[in-house]
Amino acid sequence: MPLWPADFSGRIDERTITSELLRDNPLGDPHQRPLWVYTPPGYDADTERRYPVVYMLLGFTGRLPAWSNQPGAYRTSVPVAADAIFAAGEAPPMILVFVDAWTTYGGSQYVDSAGTGRYHSYLCEEIVPWVDARYRTLAARDHRAIAGKSSGGLGAMVTSMLRPDLFGAFASHSGDALSEAQYIPHFLWAARHLRAYDGDIFSWWSDFRSRVAFTKDEDLRLLEILGVSACFSPGDDGTPLLPFDPVTGALRPQIWQRWLEWDPVRMAPAHTEALRSMRAIWIDAGIRDEWFLDLGALAFRKALDEAGVPNESVYFELFDAGHHAIEYRQPQALAWLSHHLTPTT
Repeated sequence: MPLWPADFSGRIDERTITSELLRDNPLGDPHQRPLWVYTPPGYDADTERRYPVVYMLLGFTGRLPAWSNQPGAYRTSVPVAADAIFAAGEAPPMILVFVDAWTTYGGSQYVDSAGTGRYHSYLCEEIVPWVDARYRTLAARDHRAIAGKSSGGLGAMVTSMLRPDLFGAFASHSGDALSEAQYIPHFLWAARHLRAYDGDIFSWWSDFRSRVAFTKDEDLRLLEILGVSACFSPGDDGTPLLPFDPVTGALRPQIWQRWLEWDPVRMAPAHTEALRSMRAIWIDAGIRDEWFLDLGALAFRKALDEAGVPNESVYFELFDAGHHAIEYRQPQALAWLSHHLTPTT
């Protein structure tokens, strides 16, 4: 069965990028990574035209083939839905770049870490110039955006704040934010789960890797906590350090503080100039999000106000949904971003 339907009007190039920055990464994950590049209808016919670009980031545990999967019966995948919008002329066409930043622990949070590897630098210093060198992009920050859901939304927010020289717009769908709301309830559940493993998350990890994944109730929660610890709070040797006591659930303040330093809500006051420079910012979340990321979205929206970001640059919405099955929001954001990234002349 073909990955893309017969009426797919654009093209997706399935490429491989060799990353020197990920070579010899701490987890021994591949340094040759898949990279999908979508070119819109008309790209091959008009060889002089250049296009805005959006870099698409997956959520935790996401691997690149997930973009081609139908999200469910009667639903449409993100590339197919975006292609239909561009083919119908409902939004100016763009190039879309689908990024792989998966790790053995499930994800990289798109940051540089001694526990996982240099995934922030891989995105900014290797992927962006690689794409600009091989495709007819409008290779300037005012025509380049980054977008993602969940951990991908975190990556979009954080990367835009850290590298406003590269990215001039972003979209975050249920992006990780307001860490105390997102994580602390799960730390308490995790402490209960870890009783079965004598409080040792690596005992759970050994069990998890010995059987079919996600066949126990605790699997996703403990994988997320282990994976994010590897990204945000690795020890000197790269070993993930938990930000809570695995027996009582009590916070370990010094380690927890390292997590808070990656919270977009807390990062915003130090990056007001970068945020004010954004041409467009899309923030949304479901009102029933299981990680309370609707509260994170509200807190980040408030932080944008306090940073002085003009209201006309921001699209904000809370909608009736949970954390999952919200892929239909992403093509809407892409259409909105395209109007802000496309030159008017």
